[in-house]
Amino acid sequence: MGIYSKFTLHFKKRNLYGIAYLLIGSLFLIWIVFLDSHSWLTHQELNREVEKLEQRKKALLQDIEKDNAAIDQLQNIDSLEKYAREQYGHKRKNETVFIIED
Repeated sequence: MGIYSKFTLHFKKRNLYGIAYLLIGSLFLIWIVFLDSHSWLTHQELNREVEKLEQRKKALLQDIEKDNAAIDQLQNIDSLEKYAREQYGHKRKNETVFIIED
């Protein structure tokens, strides 16, 4: 066997190994990105859902703060009476209430 044939045989083997590594690596990437139950696509979808839930949580916390402020304000009897009159149309005895709408 000559030097040239050993040289070409060596590079053919390296080329086959390189193709095998490339094929196995690409199959692995396809598996990880698309097919696995813990795939990248699934993680992206779950991350979007987490973002939506965090935004909803912030909105609900703001609503809770508003409600707590309203509860604190309604601890005063005058504020409670005003709220009842404005929201529910309550009135005192012998009192006439006129509702004027714009």
